[in-house]
Amino acid sequence: MEQVRIDRWLWAARFFKTRGAATDAVLGGKAHVNGVRVKPSKDVRPGDRLEVTIGDARRELVVRGVAEKRGPASVAATLYEETPESIARREQHAAARRLARPLGADLGARPTKRDRRRLDALRRAQRR
Repeated sequence: MEQVRIDRWLWAARFFKTRGAATDAVLGGKAHVNGVRVKPSKDVRPGDRLEVTIGDARRELVVRGVAEKRGPASVAATLYEETPESIARREQHAAARRLARPLGADLGARPTKRDRRRLDALRRAQRR
């Protein structure tokens, strides 16, 4: 077995939980082989360069092996090698996410019952 469909390879390499999700990602233009957008039936071989976008993370990979069946994660990790640029970009993105303020952090603490009553009183006073 020297080649395998890209959707099956992405599933076997554990980039997607289901083969259907891998197929949808390829159809949606989230996978490129050697810089070209492909269809799910495109075969990948060892030595091919893949660009896979999962969520907002883009990974650049070199195919090292092929597998048609999904195996343990330790075996799946041997099927590809991530480029150093991709690793650095992914780590930088993860650090930026950690440093980013969570949604709603600028709102402050949740008001207590007493604070809420005071706010309601102020709003009623402004309407008059």
